[in-house]
Amino acid sequence: MTLSRFNALPAPEARSALGEVCAAEEWAAAVLAGRPYANTAALHAASDAATAALEGPGLDAALAGHPPIGAPGDATSAREQSAVAEAPAELRARIRTLTLAYQEKFRHVFLVRATGRTAADILAALEERLGNTPATERARARSELAAIHRVRLDRLFPEHPDGAERAEGPEHPARPEPGAPDEPAVLPGPATVSTHVLDTSAGRPAPAVPVTLAARPGPTAPWSVVGTSETDTDGRCRDLPALPPGTTEARLEFATAGHVPGASFFPEVSLVFRAAPGEHHHVPLLLSPYGYSAYRGS
Repeated sequence: MTLSRFNALPAPEARSALGEVCAAEEWAAAVLAGRPYANTAALHAASDAATAALEGPGLDAALAGHPPIGAPGDATSAREQSAVAEAPAELRARIRTLTLAYQEKFRHVFLVRATGRTAADILAALEERLGNTPATERARARSELAAIHRVRLDRLFPEHPDGAERAEGPEHPARPEPGAPDEPAVLPGPATVSTHVLDTSAGRPAPAVPVTLAARPGPTAPWSVVGTSETDTDGRCRDLPALPPGTTEARLEFATAGHVPGASFFPEVSLVFRAAPGEHHHVPLLLSPYGYSAYRGS
């Protein structure tokens, strides 16, 4: 299906299509409300925002839509978890044991974006996350949901490598010409955030730094955690969820203690910045033993 066709579908049919992505009604309703989407980047941003807004029963429903790692499930989950199904029996048994321990501790399934990961990767993630607190793991599960939703949306609405939609045909009507009287306005998508942590004393990236993204709709409003992640081997953090609609200020918190040699004078760094709808905000952090700086990058 093309994105332009999805934009034009009646709501019940569009909702049915989104059922392949997420089981939470709140998520589907929010994504449907954002139509029409100019491109998959805008769709991703809306999905990220809808996922970040999931709380309580909504988040429970989204998590419950996924079978435990390695357990029988729907065709979509089986495809995503194929690396575990094909792993050696000993590795599968270890994953199964830790999955049960995880469910016993956190009372929900262990969720990880399995696409592109090996069974060993998934086992390592399980071992690491079993030590999290319930609140931290709840936020981490939400972040993994956002990543899974992106993968599934890309599969549902494939594009050419250059970002253009596949050619339209009789089965997929062409999109209206820009400026046509009946063409609905395309609203800007939610704001998105990424970061990059660099250890300037060593001249290298800072990997594995925990990062928490929070947002608020005004300077006097309380902060709400949007998602958590950590920097990769290049010091980058690119998988943070999109900011919720209405966000005017965002905050990045970095737990730097023990992660950047010689820079423990500031065990935590908090950066607050203004956010604009539809814009991407790349905010790198430069650390040194007794100081830090930040700027808006691109």
